[in-house]
Parts: sequence; C-alpha cells; structure tokens
Amino acid sequence: MTIHNSLKDIPLDKLIMKAQKDDEAALNFLLKNYQPFIAKSVSEVCKRFIDPERDDEYSIGLLAFHEAIRQYSPHKGSSFLTFANLVIKRKVIDYIRFNSKNKVAISLDETYDEEYMESPTELEAVKEIYQQEQEAWYRRQEILEFKERLATFKLSLHELTEIAPKHRDARDTAVRIARIIQDDQEMSAYVNKKKKLPIKDLAKKVDVSKKTLERNRKFILAIFIVLSEDFVFLKDYLKGVGQ
Repeated sequence: MTIHNSLKDIPLDKLIMKAQKDDEAALNFLLKNYQPFIAKSVSEVCKRFIDPERDDEYSIGLLAFHEAIRQYSPHKGSSFLTFANLVIKRKVIDYIRFNSKNKVAISLDETYDEEYMESPTELEAVKEIYQQEQEAWYRRQEILEFKERLATFKLSLHELTEIAPKHRDARDTAVRIARIIQDDQEMSAYVNKKKKLPIKDLAKKVDVSKKTLERNRKFILAIFIVLSEDFVFLKDYLKGVGQ
C-alpha cells in the first residue's frame, strides 16, 4: 500500500520509464490502475460493455497495454495514452480477425445465424462483409488518430487538401524530403520537439531552395507524421513514392 501511494504521485511518463527499466512495482501499478482505460479502449472496438473478468478481448487489451509500455518512446511526439489506445485497438482487431478465419464471422453491428448459412458461398460472403466493415472502421480510426497528430503541429486535414502540391513531381519531392527527415535522428527529434522544419539544416541535405521548403513545409510535416507513426493504411499511399 505504501509503495502504491508513493507511485501515485509520480507523473505518468516517469512511471513508464521506471516500468521500462524493469521496475515491477511501477509496472503492476500501471496495469492495475489503468484497467478502466484498457476496458474503454477495447469496448470502443467491440461496441459493447467489456467485463475484465470474463471477456477474452480484455485480456488481449491488457497484453497490448503491457506491450505499449515496453515500446513507448516520447520522442515520437504522441502521448503515452494516445499510443496505448492505438496499440490496444489494433491488437483487439487482429484478435477478432484471426478468430474469424476459423469460424463464421460475426459483425460487430449485426448477428448472423449459422443454421441458415449452410452454403460455403454464403459463409464467405458474410466473412467478406465483416472484413470490409472492419477495414472501413480501421481506416476511420487511422484518420482520427492522424487528425489528432496534425493538431499537435497546428495543422488540419482541410488545410492539407488546400496546400498539397498540385504537381506529382512536387508531391514526390516533398515525400522524399519527409523521408530524409525521418531517417535523420537529429532532424527527426527537432521536428517532434519544435513542431516545425529545420529549414537551414534541411536545405544543406536536399536539392531544393529554402523558399520551396518553406512553401511546402506544412505538407512535408504531414507526410513526416505519417511516416513516423504506425499508420498502416496511410502509409500504403506512400509506397514507392519519394524513394
């Protein structure tokens, strides 16, 4: 009890650091005190109340929260709880998808009666509908997470649609520059901390003018965010671009 009372006064980021250094008391404190947060994240995927004592999905969420503690780095820019929320949701979705491969898929929004689905074609159709629903949800979730990250840079999706380079060559160049920043540890840390481009240092590494960098800085920052985070679907759009 004394240990928990003392840990209660420690900021979350420092508790994470202690847990990452194999401080068992800090780890147990986090796993116990953030049970409501874990259950809420899981319930947002399952769209129902989650009972930590009965639901397997909660166990998956708890393991994911533990994993998030181990993997979290403040240098990526997002808060721990934002990061943990994303990890939990993706692990639960993966769990649901894995189970759906071996039995009739049940939608999170609808139920299907197996007795009336003897046709393999019909079963496959249900599974496909389920997977499409989940992928659509996954994409929406990524967009919401992306909007939150953009906001930390004082950017918005609406703004990006207006300032994105019109020509493909310009867009490719901007993506290439964002990749250069991501691959450079010092510049990457600078962008995450300052929320802006290191124009002077960047100009020495790329073959474009400072004026061009300044003109496209918001778009470059947005691409940097996509590259730096675990945005699976958004990254698909960048495959082969700027490389």
